Amino acid sequence: MNQTDIAIVGGGLAGVGLAEQLHRQGVDYQLFEARDRLGGRIESTAYDGARFDLGPAWFWHIQPRLTAACERFGIHVFEQFSDGELLFEDSGRQVHRGLGFASMAGSLRIDGGASALIDALSRDLPTTRLHLDAAVQSVSKQGSLQLKNGSTWQARRIILAIPPRIAAQLRFDPELTADQRQRLTRTPTWMAGQAKFIAIYEAPFWRQEGLSGDAMSQSGPLMEIHDASPAAGRPGALFGFFSVPASARKANREALVSASLAQLGRLFGSRAEKPVKTVIRDWATEPDTATDADQGFGMEHPSTEITGRIQSIWHGQVLFGASEMAPQFGGYMEGALEQAQRVAQHVLGETANLRSTLLAGSPDSPHQP
Repeated sequence: MNQTDIAIVGGGLAGVGLAEQLHRQGVDYQLFEARDRLGGRIESTAYDGARFDLGPAWFWHIQPRLTAACERFGIHVFEQFSDGELLFEDSGRQVHRGLGFASMAGSLRIDGGASALIDALSRDLPTTRLHLDAAVQSVSKQGSLQLKNGSTWQARRIILAIPPRIAAQLRFDPELTADQRQRLTRTPTWMAGQAKFIAIYEAPFWRQEGLSGDAMSQSGPLMEIHDASPAAGRPGALFGFFSVPASARKANREALVSASLAQLGRLFGSRAEKPVKTVIRDWATEPDTATDADQGFGMEHPSTEITGRIQSIWHGQVLFGASEMAPQFGGYMEGALEQAQRVAQHVLGETANLRSTLLAGSPDSPHQP
């Protein structure tokens, strides 16, 4: 049987961030990711040397871990473009200018997309420790992981760095208590039911017309639109969140693209109807992100104070390391690094205590003959 000290389930920002911290401290770990890539909900699409976020893109000055990570890796950070007027489309499809302000003014973005941070964190991690297309199907109190590909791993500690609702779909031996399962399934996965539409242009032509790229609509199909252009300003891009329910989005993707481009044309003029590239990333259809409970709009940031957060089971044999479990910035990218830091501190402290015990030759050590 394969063995490791720490098994990390999930290769999103929380899982990769945890792996990077353990790697720097020389802790034995293995990371298992169900997708064929790292990043989880962080993903980008590329055009003409620029990358555009299909998942989370923004963070703020009050979120110190993201800022520190970007500084450590020399990743350029820039402010969301917000100069110019906001457009508002009423229920009759009439477009109005200057009825509001750029709602994301002051937010920060990562040059090269949030994927640049995933690339930086994973750059020095040995590929032998990163297992892609490696979905975990069951975990046991004895530290055993069973993968869907048939392989089995034994670990001293298991970290579930995946959304709580996805974690609840694993098989547990012994079974979770009713309270534990309820706490996992009632913890919302931030933005899991949403989809992003991105239209890429050779240049952000709306800026020349005194527009910020921000728009709000009561007509749809996009209810909220923002400038998604890179730091260099070219190529240009607009992205929007849909007002169309997840169930309806699945029906006819081509019609949804056509309707979105027609809406951009109403708002920003005929040039907006002719992008060089369009992409829809519907996270509600991603089984490693969303469950049936996540099919709503999810535009209000979830509160877990009512149901509480479950941090571990089986006396700490399994720890929960997803962003949604972070006490301060749950759901955000900052929350992923926050929870990775909390779990790393626990694991590293535990490892230090174990090493101290071994060096002291304590008869209580499980490794003593």
